[in-house]
Amino acid sequence: MQLSPDDPFTWTSGIRSPIYCDNRVLLSFPEIRSFIKKSLHEVAYREFPQAGMIAGVATAGIAHGTLLADAMDVPFCYVRPEPKKHGLKNQIEGRLVPGYEVLVVEDLISTGKSSLAAADALLNAGAEVCGMLALFSYNFPETRKRFEERNIKLITLTDLDHLLPVAAEKGYIEAEQMDSISRFIEDPQGWWNS
Repeated sequence: MQLSPDDPFTWTSGIRSPIYCDNRVLLSFPEIRSFIKKSLHEVAYREFPQAGMIAGVATAGIAHGTLLADAMDVPFCYVRPEPKKHGLKNQIEGRLVPGYEVLVVEDLISTGKSSLAAADALLNAGAEVCGMLALFSYNFPETRKRFEERNIKLITLTDLDHLLPVAAEKGYIEAEQMDSISRFIEDPQGWWNS
């Protein structure tokens, strides 16, 4: 996780962000990877006990989803943003098991659009989606609203609301920067221009 409220990062969507969360790097550290696997398993067991299959969202959700499927000893598949243009032209890789409720796994949730598109692909393929589990969320109000409107339960291991006080306590950000990041949470599209 990198914080840079004075020189923001640009996301693929064009949104300028004071924070960049790269959960892929966590996979490089065995102790952290084991902790994440255990945490995902505990949360999935508590919040989604009906899950009989895991679907990772390509690409960053694949590794974390695989860790969880392994911990739960359940089938796994992953969902591409769109069908391949060659071969079997699959959007879902792996075998969906009929009758199993699928828990979708993401590394992080920003706007939620790509995550919900993955859930749609699974639903269109006949799966039952019991919810979504992610490592981190920016916790934008508009994103929470999207999940609520779709009636898809979203649980994350942590979020920006919990990260900010720790970052301030550890001296990674100052009070003025905290205000800027709070404005970002409320208006991710317009905060940098305000």
